[in-house]
Amino acid sequence: MRVRLGKARHRSKKRLFKEARGNVGGRSKLLRTVKETLVRARAFATRDRRTRKREFRALWITRISAAAREQGVSYSVFMNGLLLANCGLNRKQLSELAISNPEVFSEIVEISKKARSAVSAA
Repeated sequence: MRVRLGKARHRSKKRLFKEARGNVGGRSKLLRTVKETLVRARAFATRDRRTRKREFRALWITRISAAAREQGVSYSVFMNGLLLANCGLNRKQLSELAISNPEVFSEIVEISKKARSAVSAA
């Protein structure tokens, strides 16, 4: 008696087609093309998860730098002051503060300046 894969094959194909939904033309209709598309899509997804983190960090740094320059201090000097002051805020939080609460951000800049002046005076 020969083995038939009817139900199992239908289920696996259905899973692939469901994942490929939204692609254009044969990329969502033809089994071989769907498989190729999904391999490529998964590779891009893996790569771009890391890229997204990189791009967000760059965005936060740009925002912090712009806000710090408005206060008369460069990004590197500002971050060095925060390091010396043992400030526990990360770049994402600093970026949000710079946008939503500029007055709080200016206080943080002052803390950074004081920490740097205290180290240079000592």
